[in-house]
Amino acid sequence: MSSLSSPMSAYSEGGYPLLIKQLLLTPLSQAPEQEIVYRDVSRYTYRTLRERIGRLATLLASRGVVREDTVAVLDWDSHRYLECFFAIPMMGAVLQTVNVRLSPEQIQYTLEHAGPKVLLIHRDFLDVVSPMLPVLESVSTVIIMDDDQRTGADCYETLMAQSPSDFKFEDFSEDTRATLFYTTGTTGLPKGVYFSHRQIVLHTLAVTAAFAMPSTQGRFHCGDVYMPITPMFHVHAWGMPYVATMMGVKQVYPGRYTAGGLLELRTREGVTFSHCVPTILHMLLEQANATGVDLAQWKVVVGGSALPSALVQRGRDAGMDVFAGYGMSETCPFITSAHLDESMLNQNFDLTIPVRTATGRALPLVDLQIVEGDMTPVEQGSGKIGEIVVRAPWLTPGYLGDNESSQELWRGGYLHTGDVGTVDAAGYLRISDRLKDVIKTGGEWVSSYALEDLICRHPQVSEAAVIGIKDAKWGERPMALVVLKTTADDGFDIRDIQRHLHVFVGTGQISKYAVPDVVHFVDELPRTSVGKYDKKIMRKRYGNA
Repeated sequence: MSSLSSPMSAYSEGGYPLLIKQLLLTPLSQAPEQEIVYRDVSRYTYRTLRERIGRLATLLASRGVVREDTVAVLDWDSHRYLECFFAIPMMGAVLQTVNVRLSPEQIQYTLEHAGPKVLLIHRDFLDVVSPMLPVLESVSTVIIMDDDQRTGADCYETLMAQSPSDFKFEDFSEDTRATLFYTTGTTGLPKGVYFSHRQIVLHTLAVTAAFAMPSTQGRFHCGDVYMPITPMFHVHAWGMPYVATMMGVKQVYPGRYTAGGLLELRTREGVTFSHCVPTILHMLLEQANATGVDLAQWKVVVGGSALPSALVQRGRDAGMDVFAGYGMSETCPFITSAHLDESMLNQNFDLTIPVRTATGRALPLVDLQIVEGDMTPVEQGSGKIGEIVVRAPWLTPGYLGDNESSQELWRGGYLHTGDVGTVDAAGYLRISDRLKDVIKTGGEWVSSYALEDLICRHPQVSEAAVIGIKDAKWGERPMALVVLKTTADDGFDIRDIQRHLHVFVGTGQISKYAVPDVVHFVDELPRTSVGKYDKKIMRKRYGNA
């Protein structure tokens, strides 16, 4: 056996840095032949993943990429994207994951702001990006990705085949920036959010621990088969590809999302663990109901917006384990997960729904507080509502090039989430609303999330969103936008919604002031680029109703 060179010298120069490359040690040692699947296009092992990571780094270096340079990626969820998750930061460069659902103007802004040297772009997005290239002065190389294995001189697979796999990934400071992406820009221009190697590694370890600690419910373990249904451009697909890779589980990447394609992959590859926003889960349940696809034994973490009780119940009826997680772009993203306490596992399922739809308990290493306006902490279990603020070792230091917004984000030494909620005696966080969305009517606070959840419990309602509209007498009043199921009665109207909500007034779950006077029945609800309700558009469109 060959000797290892001077292990103590590394410690004398700063110890063992927490670098993204270290996440590959376990799978390459313990599961090198495990599969990574991309649709019906690619199927290879972790051993091949490591080889291709080396090839990609060699390719980028040949195009002049050095430490601290930025490389931007526009692709569907694929094995290629997973290779980029590792190769780019492992060589000391910065991975920019570009939100392909933004408007062309916003995409151009994020690329100009980030200043990438190389663009790795799927052929599907060339029509959007090509007109921008003359003004993207930082870009010196464009490499084309596609699923057709084309052999052009600028094609990803052609260039990968020409690039040796023996790139040497050196150690460097764990505080080196690893990734950069931009918030969805529902208010103003998108803001650049960035994370270091240390932050991503610590987030990976904490999420792995949190999801391995439960004995059964919501547990993510080495026997699972993982498929993301949150775009890889969005907060590193919630960081779960890093977790799945470190664990060495089978991974399945679906490309562009279609309900039929996702369910076909899930069935064929035996997927058991995923994550998505409520909109996607709703779409999958509808598709499965229409086609008779079996969803049993599928664990799905839902985040991005409030998880309705009715959606949890529908998931349970289909044999799924559905529960909430919570975070935001600025938090990498996970800070809580709604795993059931062991004492709840044998309870009637209906009794666990409020816990599954709550945003859960804080992950290890997370300091989560509920505070009043002056940053005075609210006592846990008091039931008092306040703003959610948080500290953890993986939260973004701020917004790229925006010191004022960064200071506002971190005022008082905690990251301000902009959400309000409570933490109960058992440590479960429940979000009441966004600060900007909470409704004050007649001196009482009304939670739009709570109203949306209750409206969605009506058997003829598919989806609902609630916003506040100005009112001369009460200051504000809640207004509901409701999407009915295709099977809803023809005569269904606002009175049905109001009668349904008055039941919950009678049980004390909401006040009578929370029952909306205005309900619009719509075909669909406006959404952001990552599937959240776009209440900014709703207020603009219906605010004077």
